[in-house]
Amino acid sequence: MTDSTRIYVAMRSQEFQRLFDESAQAALHRLGTVEFAPDADRTVVPHTAGDRYDVLVTSWSTAPFSATAVRGGRLRLAVHAAGSVRKLFPPELLDGDLRLCQGGAAPMAVAVAEMSVTLTLMLLRNVQIHDRGLQTTRDWQRSGHGMLGHGVHGRRIGVVGLSRVGQAYVRMITGLGGQGVRAYDPYASAGSAADLGVELTGLDDLCRTSDVLAVCAPATPQTHHLVGADQLRLLPTDAVLVNAGRSALVDQEALTAELVSGRIRAGLDVFDAEPLPAEHPLYGLENVVLTPHVAGGTVEARFGQGAEVVAEISRFLRGEDLEHEVTQAIYNRLA
Repeated sequence: MTDSTRIYVAMRSQEFQRLFDESAQAALHRLGTVEFAPDADRTVVPHTAGDRYDVLVTSWSTAPFSATAVRGGRLRLAVHAAGSVRKLFPPELLDGDLRLCQGGAAPMAVAVAEMSVTLTLMLLRNVQIHDRGLQTTRDWQRSGHGMLGHGVHGRRIGVVGLSRVGQAYVRMITGLGGQGVRAYDPYASAGSAADLGVELTGLDDLCRTSDVLAVCAPATPQTHHLVGADQLRLLPTDAVLVNAGRSALVDQEALTAELVSGRIRAGLDVFDAEPLPAEHPLYGLENVVLTPHVAGGTVEARFGQGAEVVAEISRFLRGEDLEHEVTQAIYNRLA
């Protein structure tokens, strides 16, 4: 951790300021010599990065780069300060000496889980109905006075995917009184699920027996439309589906048909086409809460991402185990 360590930050300056508070910025500079990419809409990793730098820091504004730019030479660590690494780092880069970390994933997971819990509570308590009614009519009775909602306690909670988001959702929802949470995740062991207080089951059984279904799995080719028309039909009438993670996990066309019919309810932060087209039939439905892909975006999460990047670089330079390393074994299971 000296000036001999060269760190290249490949992101826009505005994005850097949103991710790294003053403390994290100071800590990063203490780790070595920090060089920033020229400011642009999409920041570029120079083709000589592999030979010139020891550590590379990337984010959403980093432009795609060639494998030759980061392979070989002195570069040994790349830390992604945002979400998925898959759009920037092809798996073959992990065949060599370069180590890769998802520095931003853990803080964002907490924020996404918070939004998932928020949408769950809103729909169980009919908040959108009361708010829209009261704002529109200013009439106490017509806005739902006397309408009974549901509490978390007593609802059958199902979670698709015990990812970082799924685990955080389980902890939060059980902290609010949720009991007997069940989950589907073919990669989770019974022991790890039991540690969370969760029972594992099959996907169809989970859908059939869940009053609330929180979709928290990563988006991979294997999970594309994991919750399809058949699974949606299995949900009990008036069930709540929440998806604040990845739209591709749910067949949006089939979900839209179920929601238009009014049979189930949903809280959605992600969509197949973003922005959601103005003419989309999801707009205006009383049984739907929509947010514009903001689940991972809190001030605390953003600064947490920067702090985790600094912490991961520090662990690497001290020769310690990395906490968020991406390996070949788990690459294809990541969002």
